[in-house]
Amino acid sequence: MVPHDLRYHKEHEWVRVEGGKGIVGITDYAQKALGDIVYIGLPDVGREVKAGQEVTEIESTKATSVIYTPVGGRIVEVNQEASDSPELINDDPYGEGWIFAVELSDPTDLDHLMDAQQYEAYIQGLK
Repeated sequence: MVPHDLRYHKEHEWVRVEGGKGIVGITDYAQKALGDIVYIGLPDVGREVKAGQEVTEIESTKATSVIYTPVGGRIVEVNQEASDSPELINDDPYGEGWIFAVELSDPTDLDHLMDAQQYEAYIQGLK
């Protein structure tokens, strides 16, 4: 199931907006495609990023993949718990498995992302 309170990037990252901050993770579709996640790199807190920019990498037993940020701004928090226990991303991709948080520099970045219905249609088209 695709949560309806999030926005989605075409590279399978999601963002949940809480105040002026965007919490970012990968979708259930992405974690299933990756398989067992064994490593997640965390970006540097304080780093300025632009929407769509490569931010870090995630490794699974199948492949290494790039993580993009769906929104631009300054990285203000990272999920050390997910780094220490990467299986959290497989177990709870929309909750405890978040990866980093961005202080939004331009809230209109959200206008370029998919809502849940659009994302569901998008992933159906990939099958």
